[in-house]
Amino acid sequence: MYSQLKTSAKYIQKIYPTIPQIGIVLGSGLGAFVNAITNSTKIPYSEIPFFTSTTVEGHEGCLILGEIEGVSVAVLQGRTHGYEGVPMDKIVFPIRVLSILGIENLILTNAAGGINHQFNPGDLVDIKDHINLLGTNPLVGPNIQELGPRFPDMTRAYNPALRAILKEAAKEVGFEIKAGVYCALLGPTYETPAEINMLRVLGADMVGMSTVPEVIAANHLGVKVCGISCITNMAAGIKDEKLSHDDVKDQAKKVMQLFSNLLLKTIAKIGK
Repeated sequence: MYSQLKTSAKYIQKIYPTIPQIGIVLGSGLGAFVNAITNSTKIPYSEIPFFTSTTVEGHEGCLILGEIEGVSVAVLQGRTHGYEGVPMDKIVFPIRVLSILGIENLILTNAAGGINHQFNPGDLVDIKDHINLLGTNPLVGPNIQELGPRFPDMTRAYNPALRAILKEAAKEVGFEIKAGVYCALLGPTYETPAEINMLRVLGADMVGMSTVPEVIAANHLGVKVCGISCITNMAAGIKDEKLSHDDVKDQAKKVMQLFSNLLLKTIAKIGK
């Protein structure tokens, strides 16, 4: 596995030799943010050795390297998920490659269903912690010592300093960002109302099908993480309406400008 990671990194470095400071993962419907990247180089996942192509609409499947506010970034436009039948080591493979390329900070984004009744569709939420109900973990199996320790600590999985920057950036953009606990389930079905009630009891504020494996892998690597959930819908049973992926993408588009402004401001502050 480690040799594959090095091969992928070397391929990318030949195309774009600049060391990225910040890695960014764009979730469902949030890929339009890449328009803000300057001096950019775009590499489809299908061209990078050992990368897995995305299959979900709203996940373009490209690595884009360039600059935002003068800060060197590596942006993953879309991700793979367990419900696509992709193994955990492949899901976190791009995060590990970004670490080898040199990133020290990682911003993860996703579309999520709101469980907390104080949330509304269109809210952007600072992920303060997570609950892993995927039924597995990307570190299962022999530990890759070159990447990190056998038993990484997850007490502060979402870096307090990055979260403070995110909160400050939101205020400068013009809104008070909410904070919440993200719960990851396997999918691809949306949850039942009974499952949402269970998650609320467990302490979850929003629910989705991604992000947690990447957070675990990043912490294993020693990369600092913060996360933003875009609440694209209220979870099952909270409102008397059916859920659809089209609605998720439509809501993400509605908040794209605010989301982009928040990311731009956050990246500039981290890069100082």
